[in-house]
Amino acid sequence: MNSSIAFIDLAAQRRRFGNAIDAAVLRVLDHGGYIMGREVKVLEDDLAAFCGAKHVISCANGTDAIGMILIAKGVGPGQAVLCPSFTFAATAEVVAWLGATPVFVDVREDTFNMEVASLESGLEKARSLGLEPVGVISVDLFGQPADYDHIEPFCAREGLWLLCDAAQGFGAVYKGRKVGTIGLATTTSFFPAKPLGCYGDGGAIFTDDDELAGILRSLRVHGQGTDKYDNVRIGMNGRLDTVQAAVLIEKLKMFPEEIEARDQIARRYSTLLAGIAIVPAVPDGLTSVWAQYTLRIPGCNRERFQADLKRDGVPTAVYYPKPLHRQTAYKAYPFAGNGLPTSDRLAAEVVSLPMHPYLTEEIQDRIVHVVRGALATQKAAMA
Repeated sequence: MNSSIAFIDLAAQRRRFGNAIDAAVLRVLDHGGYIMGREVKVLEDDLAAFCGAKHVISCANGTDAIGMILIAKGVGPGQAVLCPSFTFAATAEVVAWLGATPVFVDVREDTFNMEVASLESGLEKARSLGLEPVGVISVDLFGQPADYDHIEPFCAREGLWLLCDAAQGFGAVYKGRKVGTIGLATTTSFFPAKPLGCYGDGGAIFTDDDELAGILRSLRVHGQGTDKYDNVRIGMNGRLDTVQAAVLIEKLKMFPEEIEARDQIARRYSTLLAGIAIVPAVPDGLTSVWAQYTLRIPGCNRERFQADLKRDGVPTAVYYPKPLHRQTAYKAYPFAGNGLPTSDRLAAEVVSLPMHPYLTEEIQDRIVHVVRGALATQKAAMA
């Protein structure tokens, strides 16, 4: 059996950074400002400079980031928020937290991102149920931005706010616009496995809206007014730890270089795997940070494929094996039209390969060799 390859090699990244992160953490330990210490503001300023957003509000995690925006917008019972079904549960979870109704819509087959025609259908479904549609949560899935040329006009026409869930997409670019500068607000996650990850949980919100930014900063600290003992609204404990901010300051310095490395690896994967599997597509004018490199293998036995790769030391993952509208917790919520066929089909076909900036060409070649062999064997058996 071959030695196992890391799906996401955080150890290789740590070796690359050397002592920089250790030193950053020690500085926090020395000054003792563990909660809302000076590194938090430095990180927010650095993130704003990186993407061009006017305001950055760091927070405890990517889920809280979405939740804080919905709270700030007063989302509640009787209201509907449109979101894709082919995504992680956090996107819809926060809508349900507040008693509002997530209405699930379908995604595009080529990019895995929200399909605008299904948005139209989802809006009709919400209204037919007597719900008040108030917003859209798009998802920049697997690292590339959603179809904002069509989503933004739809939202403007229908009077809906747009929240961009970029938990996987921070660092990407949409036709010259950096993720973090699109919509009413953008959220991201710094979970360790994300392209820009810390060593625990963390998240951030990006917005150009001054009023919204002020409300979010209040919500983050229990709804504080002039200070934390002056509570002007119902809030939450949504702060980012200073230690995690220190880690992210150092990682952000290398982030552009890591994005480029991810893109080169993805392009090489696609060149070497084209013709034997459906490789991911990035439309012209867009970039991806390749949070995942996801193939489609229609007609193949995915479990057997994964087992074959695992035997040869190549890990895989499935994002996502079941769309949200099929999940036990969400199946009672409405969805667009008479079904979400693309989400259902993709859930049965997708499989993700190892992806991180430190995959050498030798390891890439090994992965490609095993993938091609496993798929060729299945296709030969079906012939």
